[in-house]
Amino acid sequence: MTAKTEAATYTHGHHASVLRSHTWRTALNSAGYLLPHIKSDMMILDIGCGPGTITVDLAGYVPDGRIIGLERAAKVLDQARNLAKEKGVKNIEFVVGDANALDYPDNTFDIVVCHQVLQHVKDPVGILREMRRVTKPGGLVAAREADYGSFTWYPEVDGMKEWQSLYQKVATSNGGEPDAGRMVHAWAKKAGFAPDSVTCSVTSWCYNTKEEIEWWSGLWSERTIASSFADTAIEAGLAIKTQLEAVANTWQRWGEEEDAWFSAPSGEVICKK
Repeated sequence: MTAKTEAATYTHGHHASVLRSHTWRTALNSAGYLLPHIKSDMMILDIGCGPGTITVDLAGYVPDGRIIGLERAAKVLDQARNLAKEKGVKNIEFVVGDANALDYPDNTFDIVVCHQVLQHVKDPVGILREMRRVTKPGGLVAAREADYGSFTWYPEVDGMKEWQSLYQKVATSNGGEPDAGRMVHAWAKKAGFAPDSVTCSVTSWCYNTKEEIEWWSGLWSERTIASSFADTAIEAGLAIKTQLEAVANTWQRWGEEEDAWFSAPSGEVICKK
């Protein structure tokens, strides 16, 4: 039987503007909900690890254990491996793989975690089921997913709501679910976790300093016209180049506002097997 592979298209891709955002992520700002549950000797699998900044950070929480970062896009793993080498992290490994069919036996890991992955896949329940399969009895499956419909900002610059609507259309067209944050707890129960074994929480990235706003607006302005988001928006007939350029200009105008502020909330679950 042929192993199941991912059918959805990753909306963001790995353009430099996307990786600037991904490499900003740390264990503390992106997996804080999970940190109190980690013990020093655990085996952890990080699904969809990308450039590995969260993975490398998590390795420091398991000095007597080990962590594996798994990613479909082989090229970005070079960056992850270089980061681990630069920081002298030894208890880590990065591998190419597809979360729809994990190449590990049942009951292998103490924790299996993913960050901003389930929103981009065709079958999030199936992936959570795979994550559950390779987790030891009593172990944890953890996930943190953005909820684009809940993103808020100030001030209300003309065109920002249109960007939000366009993003949701493009992500859905690519086979994902941009509002995954509000659904991930329900997906976990469908994947086989008992309702009383699923703990939910919400945390938000908040950008409000001049430097943060310049960074956030700049990367979104660039990715709107230069990343895979632009390519798939055009291919799906959801936007044309001039429309995307207008959205990019909207991000620039918003970023120039003196009191600009942005909140990006994510839903989180910790599920005990």
